[in-house]
Amino acid sequence: MRRTLLSCTTLARHGVVALVAAAFVSVKSAKADESSVIEALSGYLDLNRQEFAVLTTALALLGFSVLAAILLMRTRLRAAKNEARLRAEVGELQAQADRFRALLFAEPQILISWAAGDDRPEISGDTSLLMPQQSAQHPPQRILAFGTWLPPEPALQMDHALDALREAGEGFLLNLSTSNGRAIEAMGRAIGGQAIVRIRELGGVRRELAESNLRYKALLEETELLRDFAAALPWPIWAKGAQGRLRYANAAYAKATEAVSTADAIDRDLELLETDQREIMSRALSHQSEFAGRLPIVVGGERRVYDVHALKLDSGSAGIAIDASEATALGAALVRMAEAHRRTLDQLSSGVAVFDGLRRLAFYNDSYRRLWDLDRTFLDANPDDSSVLDRLRAARKLPEQPDFRAWKAKLHEAYRAVEPTKDTWYLPDGRAVSVVTTPNPEGGVTYLFDDVTESLDLARRFDGLIRVQRETLDNLAEAVAVFGSNGRAQLFNPAFAKMWKLSPDALREQPHIEAVEAWCRPLFDEANTWRTIREAITAIENRVQVPLKLERRDGSVLDCMTMPLPDGATMLTFQDISDAENVERALRERNEALETADQMKVDFVHHVSYELRSPLTTIIGFAHFLSDPVTGPLTAKQAEYLAYITTSTNALLAIINNILDLATIDAGAMSLNLGIVDIRKTIEAAAEGIQDRLATDRIKLKVDIDDNIGSFIGDERRVVQVLYNLLANAVGFSPHDATVGLSARRTEHSVTFTVTDSGPGIPPDVKDKVFDWFESHSHGSRHRGAGLGLSLVRSFVELHGGKVRVDSIVGKGTTVTCDFPIEQSAHRNAAE
Repeated sequence: MRRTLLSCTTLARHGVVALVAAAFVSVKSAKADESSVIEALSGYLDLNRQEFAVLTTALALLGFSVLAAILLMRTRLRAAKNEARLRAEVGELQAQADRFRALLFAEPQILISWAAGDDRPEISGDTSLLMPQQSAQHPPQRILAFGTWLPPEPALQMDHALDALREAGEGFLLNLSTSNGRAIEAMGRAIGGQAIVRIRELGGVRRELAESNLRYKALLEETELLRDFAAALPWPIWAKGAQGRLRYANAAYAKATEAVSTADAIDRDLELLETDQREIMSRALSHQSEFAGRLPIVVGGERRVYDVHALKLDSGSAGIAIDASEATALGAALVRMAEAHRRTLDQLSSGVAVFDGLRRLAFYNDSYRRLWDLDRTFLDANPDDSSVLDRLRAARKLPEQPDFRAWKAKLHEAYRAVEPTKDTWYLPDGRAVSVVTTPNPEGGVTYLFDDVTESLDLARRFDGLIRVQRETLDNLAEAVAVFGSNGRAQLFNPAFAKMWKLSPDALREQPHIEAVEAWCRPLFDEANTWRTIREAITAIENRVQVPLKLERRDGSVLDCMTMPLPDGATMLTFQDISDAENVERALRERNEALETADQMKVDFVHHVSYELRSPLTTIIGFAHFLSDPVTGPLTAKQAEYLAYITTSTNALLAIINNILDLATIDAGAMSLNLGIVDIRKTIEAAAEGIQDRLATDRIKLKVDIDDNIGSFIGDERRVVQVLYNLLANAVGFSPHDATVGLSARRTEHSVTFTVTDSGPGIPPDVKDKVFDWFESHSHGSRHRGAGLGLSLVRSFVELHGGKVRVDSIVGKGTTVTCDFPIEQSAHRNAAE
């Protein structure tokens, strides 16, 4: 302990010396050997090595503490000095910032900054510049909603510029106008990793400078736009200087002048117009500021027409040539078309009047003038619409109106209308005029007048006729239905619905023929007949009338007829012929019975005639034998009786022969013995056979024959028989002392025999029966006969291919004419 205390005391006593020595050793002998130092110190302090180690440690700790204290004091002194300096610098920076802020905000402006990676902006400045109504409810950040203080287009432009600044660091400078009309400048820059936007109001010189810049930029843009536009135009454009040299030309000009390029055209000063054309344009521009003319220009070896327009400028002139070839051709075509239209309108029966946009008459056709009976001189003076109406009103050629001014004003509304209007004027003279007013696309109105008096009258009569037809159709006993080409019922009358027991309401729905057929099948169910009716209705070609007879289940019989109509429809008519059918059946049966009876009569007469002819021939033969003197003389009485017998038997034989001839003809067994018939000899033979009767009845026969009568081909015996029967008939009906005429005439193809008498004539009710068998009427004359003569005449004439006709006037006589053909083309017999 003592040693330790001693060491401490020694350390305390020699502390400064050791510190100094240690410092000296550290400073001066830094490179000395550590052991030598320790030995020196240990000898100096009189300490052993352990004590010296303790002392050294203590001294080292003390030295470190002292050094640390010194360093701390020095650091504090330096910090105090730095703080004072920093305070001075901060004050200076604050003053400088105040000076900059005062300078920055010397005029109203707003700064908006965004730090890198931060979406929250920092806004400073006077926000009332843009939003004078700013309050606590509207924070400054609302400035970023550009649409609240900028119009839509500038707001969108500002949004795009701000996005480009923050995302790519692209600066911008925009001159904008706010919604309240203020002119502002918005500039954006990227500075020190921040996006900064400055917004300030433009005023004074700055505003004028900005406006000038804007105008300059707009002028540049406009110039470029005009250059691009001129270059793209297909028409030649050029500009010349004051000396007349070419200073500008577009591609179309270069192409028209066959230059390689626009520069080539300018360098070579190529001209588009001919010399005389340029002189005309130069003279025009020397006296006035512009020139316009339509000139022919050769372009690409082809002469075309151009509309040339040139303007006089301060430094020269400029011009453009617009290709008007098509326009010229179209104009010429339009003129030709207009002339053609005018000629066409002049040929129309409708009156046409065209008034222009000034309401003056521009065109009229002759039908218009004749319709209104207007003077051509008046119309050629191009009167206005009102003048024409006033003249027509004065002539009482317009409809009577209580308020003419209002009526005319309403008519003139067509000048402002879009759609055409139609009206009908009923004039005081009884005419009706249809008026169509059509607005013209180029202005004005076209009037179209048609005299529809006859049309309206026809329409009224047609309507009346339709009503009459409708009433007639509805009251017809026949059932009528009309089906269209589509097979649907279009028209029917009540009789149709009643006859087929159909519902009128169902028929009004225009059912198809198949539906009508289904409704009618309970009464008539014959498929073939219905198919024929369907085909007649729906057929397109071969439309003909089809008659049908329908025997229905109820026992009735209908007569049906399909009638094609001009409009493609088909009319069906049904008539109930049940009663007529029954009567017809009865008449047919009766006719068959009569024909049978008549045939029986003919057969009986034919048989009896043959049976009578044989004994009659015997009687005639014996009569002739008795009258022969060879048989011996006869008393007067016997001779008289024998004469009666001979006359009666001859007459009876003639009748029987006639009956046999008619029967032979009727049976088709008679043949003609054709040959050349001498007409004169034939007439003489017939006249000779009637001489005794002419003498007995004191009748004169007058024969009239053409000199060139000649002959014809026929059966001479039958022709004589025809003429004999005609003469006998005429003599029998003629009174005493009368004249019977017989004439013969020849034509190109026939010979005509005519026999005329002056008897009582034939009544009309008997005239159709004179050629029938056994029809004999005396009509108060002496004629008595079997009624076979005229029947034979007609039969023989018709066998020859001729004709017989009878003309008779009661009380004046009868004329019978027979025509015989000159040539017989073939052998004729009764079968023909």
